[in-house]
Amino acid sequence: MISISFVGSRLFQDARRIPVAHPRGPIACPLPVKVRQRLTLLAGFRGDNVIMALSTGFTRLFGMRHPIGSAPMGGSAGGALAAAVSRGGGFGMVGGGDREWLDRELPIVAAAAGGPWGVGFLTWAATPGVVEHALEYGPSAVMLSFGDPAPFTETVRKAGAALILQVTDLREARRAVDLGADVIVAQGTEAGGHGARRGRSTLPFVPVVVDLAGSVPVLAAGGIADGRGIAAVLALGAAGAVIGTRFQATTEALADPAIVKAIVEGHGEDTERSAILDIVRGSRWPAEYTARTLGHPHLDRWRGREAKLAGDPRARRDYQSDIERGVIPPSPVWAGEGTDLIRDVPSAANLVTALAAEAEVALARAGQG
Repeated sequence: MISISFVGSRLFQDARRIPVAHPRGPIACPLPVKVRQRLTLLAGFRGDNVIMALSTGFTRLFGMRHPIGSAPMGGSAGGALAAAVSRGGGFGMVGGGDREWLDRELPIVAAAAGGPWGVGFLTWAATPGVVEHALEYGPSAVMLSFGDPAPFTETVRKAGAALILQVTDLREARRAVDLGADVIVAQGTEAGGHGARRGRSTLPFVPVVVDLAGSVPVLAAGGIADGRGIAAVLALGAAGAVIGTRFQATTEALADPAIVKAIVEGHGEDTERSAILDIVRGSRWPAEYTARTLGHPHLDRWRGREAKLAGDPRARRDYQSDIERGVIPPSPVWAGEGTDLIRDVPSAANLVTALAAEAEVALARAGQG
């Protein structure tokens, strides 16, 4: 259930105007009169100096302001990004990695978040020792994705952290419920990066998981890049959203500038879900998961010939040679179908605030019919 509360606004000098993303940077656009009237009606008093705060099972569980989490993206979701998201009133998560990575990034978020934060791991690649080491830094939650989380659940619970399990199909969702997940993330196939080879899109998948999960908060992931997407998944029964690609294009993300530029200039129709780049890179990703990326020369070269690619010993050498010669970037551009909605590179804290405000306006507009 979503509840809406109002507080005096320090965000806007004039609550009749709201920051809106624009190709040349954020601009202040007037709220429609009907929307302002709706806000005032819902608030129960007259006056413009109000903003909404969406309260869900997710926000109440962690005592935060906005039902927005940043995905624990490997390599780009470091401590600074997670801390900024948490300072903005959301739930920032650091992407998991080896001990060296954790020892560099987790102290940053632990010192600067000023609110709840988490760390996420690829379940198929994680080891108990690395998860235990991350827990020593005191995260509010650990998120486990892609694989059987059972070997790690008790370790997380004993440390006093919440258990967040990401699922990509109903089998994984039932398993998450059985394991007693505190929060479930339902990932649709629009998501950037890895996801189910035979999954469902976010719109039909999320409500099915919500019904299955009962009282457990469910967060939506996949193709969500602005406040309208957040409003949509809240209407589906989700308690919030976990957002990846949009947070890659922020000032705190550890993404290469060329990757950020590609995301800002990219389009959803340019993305493709495939196993080709995992095969040609020699990645150990399990076969049931493929990855959505922006277009890539090696996708074009091997599309429809994955079996032949897997057996070609020259393919990986050619890929590495192309990297060394600067023909292709060092890593694929992981990006979701919401890429068209990303046209600037704000700070993550400001982005959280803007996304929340956009979601609130979208919900108010929907209420007007």
